Amino acid sequence: MKILFLTHSFNSLAQRLYIELTRRGHEVSIEFDINDAVTTQAVELYRPELIVAPFLKRAIPEVLWRNHVCFVVHPGIVGDRGPSALDWAIMRDCAEWGVTVLQASGEMDAGDIWAAETFPMRLAKKSSLYRNEVAEAAVRAVLAAVERFCNRNCSLDQTQCDLPKSVRPELVEGYVHTAQVVRQAHHERPNDQSGFKPQPLDYSRPEVLGRLHTPIRQADRTIDWQCDDTRTVLRKIHAADGFPGVLDTLCGEAYYLFDACAEGTLRGSQPGAIIAQRNGAICRATRDGAVWIGHLKRKTEGELALKLPATMALGEHPGDVPEAPLDPFAPCSDETYRDIWFEQKNNVGYLHFAFYNGAMSSAQCTRLREAYLAATQREVRVIVLLGGADFWSNGIHLNCIEAAASPADESWRNINAMNDLTRAIATTTTQLTIAALQGNAGAGGVFLSLAADHVYARAGVVFNPHYKGMGNLYGSEYWTYLLPRRVGEARATTLTQNRLPIGATEAQEMGLIDNCFGAERKDFLAKIAQLAEGLAVSPDYPTLLQHKVARRERDEREKPLEAYRAEELQHMKLNFYGFDPSYHVARYNFVYKIPHAWTPLYLARHRRIGS
Repeated sequence: MKILFLTHSFNSLAQRLYIELTRRGHEVSIEFDINDAVTTQAVELYRPELIVAPFLKRAIPEVLWRNHVCFVVHPGIVGDRGPSALDWAIMRDCAEWGVTVLQASGEMDAGDIWAAETFPMRLAKKSSLYRNEVAEAAVRAVLAAVERFCNRNCSLDQTQCDLPKSVRPELVEGYVHTAQVVRQAHHERPNDQSGFKPQPLDYSRPEVLGRLHTPIRQADRTIDWQCDDTRTVLRKIHAADGFPGVLDTLCGEAYYLFDACAEGTLRGSQPGAIIAQRNGAICRATRDGAVWIGHLKRKTEGELALKLPATMALGEHPGDVPEAPLDPFAPCSDETYRDIWFEQKNNVGYLHFAFYNGAMSSAQCTRLREAYLAATQREVRVIVLLGGADFWSNGIHLNCIEAAASPADESWRNINAMNDLTRAIATTTTQLTIAALQGNAGAGGVFLSLAADHVYARAGVVFNPHYKGMGNLYGSEYWTYLLPRRVGEARATTLTQNRLPIGATEAQEMGLIDNCFGAERKDFLAKIAQLAEGLAVSPDYPTLLQHKVARRERDEREKPLEAYRAEELQHMKLNFYGFDPSYHVARYNFVYKIPHAWTPLYLARHRRIGS
């Protein structure tokens, strides 16, 4: 079936849905929702059988929803309507939330319901919930809705599918009480989709307890440091994570707060005061504890501002704030802020690096390399590189680069720090290594993972193994060595030129990774531990390590790693310092979130056909 994605941007959810639908044989083309005229033209060019809106910031034009079936993916339970749905769910401390696929109509989020899924909430950043629970629920709901749409013409006159009557009102506070709503009806007759009719939204039905809500305002998010407890502070910042942040005052100036976590030990006498700093984050006292704030964005009038590590955003202000260092190898049972830490179980070492949004600055690359080299000196036979729960790595830190006095010079420092880290992993001779991707990976982060001996990914992980979308950036991290040895030269060229995401299943099929498994993170981690510990005690371990060392020596004789690096960096030097400013323009647009003026042709297949 021909499906057109109408979306504000090709974000993580849109990418995941694109992968899932194309995997099932659908032809998917993408159009950014720029204005009504451009959107209408896209529909005329492509003539889709179905329009899906994974991520919109405005209403679909009437001329489209009156003449085409348009699915809207709404991050809320049945009956929830309005913007900031997930924000409100976090703020209200809902125990369960959901995703609804509804048909666009004249009323925002009030169209007929094609599918809905629910999930248990956890105390986490909005961006983390969106990339995990929301994404998984959206995949299930969209696939169900698309299947029903495909099959419904077989028997349009059959009876309407009723909503279930089972409700658990105790699960959600406030105006929303439902824990289920339509999931049961959607799964009771999995083999009988042909007679499905979408369910009109009917607030008179007792099981439909979502409601229309107003847009959330900064006044709703305001932290009262004297009165709010730690959990309330965390909820408020979590609900605004990603965008727009919580407006607050620090050092006499206005900043938006992001990237919060609890602190279990440090305390301060004045709620709101900065009491410590660590690796770019600041710790602020609360009335009953403390919280870490990892990132800030200065509030400016009439000019753009960057989201940056907190101490970088504050400049000289936190100079007299004491450091609270934390050894990555020290046992730590209390909640606290740490972006790199190491755990050991038997003969396996687990190295975590949970960098915000997967971006790795020059300093973070250096610290991670030092931690990795220290891990190789410990009594372990296998080292597992776990990244973070939400991202494995997305490569160089574009925001820190943009904020530097010379973005070109900082780009050069950052890519060389990434290369040093990649080389350290690729040249390890004393352990076998596993890259275990719990979360998505992009650009240099993908190729960093290929430096490990084995690469495994959670089933829902999305890979973007390319750089060209960032102003035709050539890339480094030894990708010209690491990628072809896994997928071959032809496939390597295709992957890096196409600029499209691929799923974990496709990555396994082409040999980019060794395997994928575990829809749930806990299942994935359990399987990784089983594989790593099995490898560490395998009687074949000495032979495997010997073969690894021999292969590296053979490859080095054929072409030294330094030669790959030099060739890649020659291209990168032109990207950073040459006459073509494409990388710098693309980076600027990316970090400041400049709206798209058009949809790139590699996404808009209908415009390639039309041209």
